[in-house]
Amino acid sequence: MRRHYDHIDLRVPRIADVADFYRQFLPALGFTREVEIEGWLQFEAPDADITEFFGVTESSGHTINENRIAFWAESAAEVDQLAEIASQCGARRIEGPLHYAPGYYAVFFEDPCGNRLEVCHRSKP
Repeated sequence: MRRHYDHIDLRVPRIADVADFYRQFLPALGFTREVEIEGWLQFEAPDADITEFFGVTESSGHTINENRIAFWAESAAEVDQLAEIASQCGARRIEGPLHYAPGYYAVFFEDPCGNRLEVCHRSKP
């Protein structure tokens, strides 16, 4: 299957403010290999054939906006599990998990600096 994206580069005002959150949350999503790169907090998927990764870096001009990154979950139970992990990691403004529409189950939240994230599971209604 063709991939639709390769990686995510997320900006934050200070990595130190979100490092604990992402060091706990990203491995729960399957980004289990932390890679040391100057100025970045980066986690890769463990599959050697896939270069998928999630990176966080500092930007002095970072401003909170309405963009959202949504992560896929295999089941509603996985959404529940990841919602609990996000809460334990320090997620803010947690909404859900709830059925928002037929076949759409999700939890919405923010990282410690306000970036909007979501974990969702879709099924045919």
